Amino acid sequence: MDWQTSIRGFKSYLQLERGLASNTVEAYLQDVDKLVQYFEGTDKQVGQVSINDLRSFLVWINQLGILPPSQARILSGLKAFFSYLLIENVITNNPTALLSSPRITRKLPDTLSIVDINKLIDAIDLSKHEGVRNKAMIEILYGCGLRVSELTTLRLSNLFLDIDFIKIIGKGNKERLVPIGSEAIKFLRIYLNEIRIHMPIKPGKEDYIFLNNRGNPISRIMVFIIIKQLAQVAGIKKNISPHTFRHSFATHLVEGGADLRAVQEMLGHESITTTEIYTHLNRDYLRDTITQFHPRS
Repeated sequence: MDWQTSIRGFKSYLQLERGLASNTVEAYLQDVDKLVQYFEGTDKQVGQVSINDLRSFLVWINQLGILPPSQARILSGLKAFFSYLLIENVITNNPTALLSSPRITRKLPDTLSIVDINKLIDAIDLSKHEGVRNKAMIEILYGCGLRVSELTTLRLSNLFLDIDFIKIIGKGNKERLVPIGSEAIKFLRIYLNEIRIHMPIKPGKEDYIFLNNRGNPISRIMVFIIIKQLAQVAGIKKNISPHTFRHSFATHLVEGGADLRAVQEMLGHESITTTEIYTHLNRDYLRDTITQFHPRS
């Protein structure tokens, strides 16, 4: 089996058998494409790749200036690719099995204080129709801890506002129910009942909640731009993005004493270790927790 045939089969496997989202599938294919680039000009076939080849490849991407976190992600993609080849009997031994990921230090995500979040929300111009939409979007980003892709694909049919929940389709098309607070519900209803109801909507897009001026679902890039512009108006100097609200949501919950498992469920993290990054709490909070709960304090 040649490289291109293997990659086409791998794409189908990711889409059909693993049910991964299109963005995730594209990321895996880009990882494999880097390996194809490395072997360009050689006669190395996909079934001939050895662990030493892959070690040399990791040295090569390091020399290109690719940082350790990105190297680890690329290696994760290659492990999935060669695992697929093993399943399909294209190879008899997986060359990635004994390959270690680059050691990386986990960077704590940027967060906003509650004061900064209020400043940013207050910077929204509610005299404009898009301002009402933007306020509803940010209230939901922060109030529900959504990924930007989960926000832009949120649908009317996934709203259960009578019981204060929304259904989210997350990574790998996994569904989860997330509580939605009163402020987010308030501005979402204002947007739906006073703004969106008067918008021309493109056929087939009627179920999408957040729309641009042309009646199409709002794009991820546009959400980034809106938040960058609001940060500038509010005088916030941090380099923030839609994901900053997700980090802030989780951090504020954990600092307030929320159970880590509950936060994991709301964020849609597959592993609790991913959620544990939000335990970067200040020393006063830790000291007060020990004083309050430890029997010897």
